Amino acid sequence: MPRTPRRYAVHLHLVGGQTERVHFPKLEMFQEWYQGVVNAQGQGGFVNVPLSDLDGEYLVVRPEAVIGVRVEPQFSSVDDA
Repeated sequence: MPRTPRRYAVHLHLVGGQTERVHFPKLEMFQEWYQGVVNAQGQGGFVNVPLSDLDGEYLVVRPEAVIGVRVEPQFSSVDDA
């Protein structure tokens, strides 16, 4: 029986060397959010990155500042720091 991820950790690699990790409960939610990043890239605006632990709070970045994305499924019930 295949395991189902509990959530997905998304590591955003930003210009300047910063890395930000956020979590999405479903892969589809990440894909929907990422479409907004891709579509906003040519407009020069900002996009909201939902912070995992804080409802209603966001990190705001310019889409062109995101130079890499790594998506990691998480199966365990306890987070590794």
